[in-house]
Amino acid sequence: MENFTYWAPTKYVFGRDTESRVGELAASFGMKKILVVYGGGSAVRSGLLGRVEKYLADAGIEAVSLGGVKPNPEDDLVYKGIDLARAEGVDSMIAVGGGSVIDTAKAIAVGVPYQGDFWDFYSGKAKATTALPVGVVLTIPAAGSEGSGNSVITKREGRIKTGLRTESALRPRFAVLDPVLTFTLPPYQTASGISDMMAHIMERYFSNTPDVEVTDRLCEGLLRAIIEESPKVMANPEDYQARANIMWAGTLAHNGICGCGRQEEWTSHAMEHEISAVYGVTHGAGLAVVFPAWLRFMADRNPGKVAQFARRVFSVEAHDDRAAALEGILALQTFFSDTLNLPVSFAALGIENPDIDLLSDRLHALKGNPTGSYYPLTPADSRMIYQMML
Repeated sequence: MENFTYWAPTKYVFGRDTESRVGELAASFGMKKILVVYGGGSAVRSGLLGRVEKYLADAGIEAVSLGGVKPNPEDDLVYKGIDLARAEGVDSMIAVGGGSVIDTAKAIAVGVPYQGDFWDFYSGKAKATTALPVGVVLTIPAAGSEGSGNSVITKREGRIKTGLRTESALRPRFAVLDPVLTFTLPPYQTASGISDMMAHIMERYFSNTPDVEVTDRLCEGLLRAIIEESPKVMANPEDYQARANIMWAGTLAHNGICGCGRQEEWTSHAMEHEISAVYGVTHGAGLAVVFPAWLRFMADRNPGKVAQFARRVFSVEAHDDRAAALEGILALQTFFSDTLNLPVSFAALGIENPDIDLLSDRLHALKGNPTGSYYPLTPADSRMIYQMML
């Protein structure tokens, strides 16, 4: 196990009717004028946006709203939000939605006090140390952005999708987690969120760092719980307890606890980012295609941790590591396809003729050559993995 610092200051307020505490929470963190960021029309149609604005008003807090966040959020709305926040003199942000909304709010939050282009932080030209405070009312359990210091944005020019990781600057001050707000999610969105949170765990789990038994067991327990609760959610979207368990799992998957003491991986996410940047697919659905292919490649090159995953998460009994790994990968892919009804190939994603060379070239231009830590990938390797997705 490696040395680590774990700092997760977000205040989580979990359970039924917790949305009503938004004003109280915002006031407790000294928020006085807030930019409320939301996505499409669902927050408006459901009445959630109006209720949040009322809770803030009741607490004596002024609110300005910015809607229109898209899945795979883009930089144009971030620039608009920065201009609006500066013009209105807001001192903080609240995101009402899922990962795309939270990531957009974070990008605005880090951009407002900065004198340059906010993209400097995402391109690595500047380090993010200061940002407006961010609060969250979560409606989509998936990205885990409600508990992380991370944000992913797509630059429209060049379709560059990349993330910003901070230890503290962008961790939300508070996150309201009410499972009831997830009851009306469409099945595909629920399933994609489950795939995303599982990938967040696996990106940390597949590591060459030895002797991380406690952190490994945290990851395996979370994965097993997600696998157990998912069929309940898919069968009955208003199963409160199943929704609650999935919501909490999504937060724990990405608040850093699963990475303590080890080197993390994140190549599968980077590979999927290129797919969603070029073809506009849902991130979690893309991960359901990428991860089994990445694992199959690893089964022939670094099978040990993949075999452990298969035995501990899917109860595979094969003694040979490669055989165990392949059996576990098949179980994971079957879970994605049969339980979650997600695509597990390019064709099922609606991409009949993917430009594999383009995807590989973009990946290595952004992430270097080689890329990855569990098994460093050359361009030839990444092309092979993309081909496995056909």
